[in-house]
Amino acid sequence: MDLGHPLQLGVELPLGADDPGAAARLAARAEDLGLDLVVVTDPGADGEPGLDAWTALAAVAGRTERVDLAARGLTLDDRPPAVLARAVASLDHLAGGRVTPGLAAGAGADRDEALDALAEGVDVLRGMWDAADPGPLALEGRHHRVVGAQRGPAPAHTLALWLGDGRTPADTGARVLAARVADGWWLPVADDATPERLAAVRREQAALDADLAAAGRDPREVRRGLVLDAGVGTLVLSAADEDALAAFAEVAAAVRDRVAAGRAARGTRVGTVRSAAVRAARAPGIDYDAVPAALVGTAVEPGDAGYAAVRSTYMRGGRPGLVLRPGSTAEVVEALAYARAQDVPLAIRSGGHGISGRSTNEGGVVLDLSRMTAIEVLDVATRRVRIQPGARWGEVAAALHPYGWALTSGDYGGVGVGGLATAGGIGFLVRAHGLTLDHLRAAEVVLADGSVVRASDDENPDLFWGVRGAGANLGVVTSFEFEVDEVGDVGFAQLVFDASDTEQFLVDYGATLEAAPRDTTAFLIMGPPRGGVVAAQVMAMVDSDDPDTIIERLTPFARIAPLLQQQVQVVPYPAVVSVPQRHTSDGEPVTRSGMAEHLTPELAADAARLVRSGATPFFQIRAAGGAVHDVPADATAYAHRSANFSIVAMGSSRRRIDAIWDAMAHHFDGAYLSFETDRRPERLADVYPGATLERLRGLKRRYDPEDVFRHNYSVAEPPAVVV
Repeated sequence: MDLGHPLQLGVELPLGADDPGAAARLAARAEDLGLDLVVVTDPGADGEPGLDAWTALAAVAGRTERVDLAARGLTLDDRPPAVLARAVASLDHLAGGRVTPGLAAGAGADRDEALDALAEGVDVLRGMWDAADPGPLALEGRHHRVVGAQRGPAPAHTLALWLGDGRTPADTGARVLAARVADGWWLPVADDATPERLAAVRREQAALDADLAAAGRDPREVRRGLVLDAGVGTLVLSAADEDALAAFAEVAAAVRDRVAAGRAARGTRVGTVRSAAVRAARAPGIDYDAVPAALVGTAVEPGDAGYAAVRSTYMRGGRPGLVLRPGSTAEVVEALAYARAQDVPLAIRSGGHGISGRSTNEGGVVLDLSRMTAIEVLDVATRRVRIQPGARWGEVAAALHPYGWALTSGDYGGVGVGGLATAGGIGFLVRAHGLTLDHLRAAEVVLADGSVVRASDDENPDLFWGVRGAGANLGVVTSFEFEVDEVGDVGFAQLVFDASDTEQFLVDYGATLEAAPRDTTAFLIMGPPRGGVVAAQVMAMVDSDDPDTIIERLTPFARIAPLLQQQVQVVPYPAVVSVPQRHTSDGEPVTRSGMAEHLTPELAADAARLVRSGATPFFQIRAAGGAVHDVPADATAYAHRSANFSIVAMGSSRRRIDAIWDAMAHHFDGAYLSFETDRRPERLADVYPGATLERLRGLKRRYDPEDVFRHNYSVAEPPAVVV
């Protein structure tokens, strides 16, 4: 019986203390020879002294890059499972998702007790890896006790937990336990593969399949570690030295070819089957069995260990039914075609920072582009670069800095390129160099029908117009070509003011910023009064490395109000937009956005009342003028070219924020898409005013007539009302 598991050919590594470096050397050689797997077996499995298997595997991970790493026969006698869980997950991250742990029952006269202890240990490990569960892990077992342990980290990939040591003969109890809880089973195989031995393996396989059926599981869920008729997909060469390894590698290609030919003749479908527990967590309306083969290995489902890291965005929780993570344009095409066939919501995600939460959903499909992170210099003379949408702006800044370049982005290095570059891009260099999308010269776009087109001034210019400001409505951009700017070190200031006279402070701040030379951009953040004092933090960047120029530019700001704290540095641009940790936060923020030409006394008075109300712990005013004004309002789908300020209020109560913000609406002329969570229909006209919206609707009818990309302020015309 062939279960269709992908073939793995590997080698067992020596763990003798007389030559402690042998395991890492042999593993590196196995990787060079193209083998798939290296295995360390706990010496305790057969009572022989030697190096600790888990410590040795960590050393092997540091010497290899591609080959999978497996441990076999680890016992929990002297390894508390909660501690081992963190060690396994940590090594999986450090090794890039290559680790497969294997456990075996501990020593002891009572075999049933040993198996019970192992079963409890498995529960602890899986509970610790379930970082999607926000509650602490508590388990009161007879053998293992965990009291309120913080879960996590989740492994880098969904771990397959194997049982058995592969040496001692299997007993019924061990096999039944494996059928109930394991993802893989190490069969005890003798050094010779005689027909009698192979027949014994088949009998044991049949017994395991019967136990799996009794446990309500599909036999394909459990990988076995002989091929095809023997039903085993993992072959490991035992007790190997370098000569034996080289000889094994020589026949590996022939083995793979014969297995592939046999499977092709039989029509065997090759792949893995997720466990019953994972399948039980699946969302309705999604055909999981139809996920394209190219995407299966990186897809994440609600029951997978990596789900906690992909279900939410920076500040908003979600529970998508499936997260697809394509790594190329061709895979994006496959992912989109698959997603369109599912009767569930679709969200597109680049970096996952979006505070609106529109890059996640409930029960739907998320097309996550975070694996597409390439940054490539195309032409040094013209400063042309190509960047994929999953790259983060801190990574972009670091890649461009050695050339003396920078690309204006936002103020946070963890934001993904795709979401920002298709919406606007109001960052610390905006007054000097304009919006991020103003530097876009071409884009590769996957359209709703799966076709791949290039958009630029010369190719599909109408689409190019729309991508710059409304890209999320028209397709999935899989690469951007930008013309970047020459930017060296910059002046960066963090100034904290006593802004208790809030109305006057805002008026003076606005006038000072409008009067500043274009090389100076400043952002303001305020919160509710504390101890009767309203503090205002100003972060300002001067596009110059000359100290005298920097001080000259900042002095007018320092005179606005009493300074409580100040710090001014000359730093590389990447130091300001460095990349933080990945986004894993939950929350449900309410954010409202408005564009304003000036901070008038009337706007300042209303903003001051908002700040003092306590409804917003985060009130921000970003500079949005300077070079942004140089581009005609109809040149791109971003139409708010006359605004000098982008204003944002964030809070936790939609009712409170909306009531105050709606009363301030007459001060604003538009809204910035990325900072708006209000889904009322009238917001669409704020984001895309007048003629801009009409032109976009024409593009929508042409490029996305079925409104596939409706997740992010769809510009599609509302359906006609029949009276």
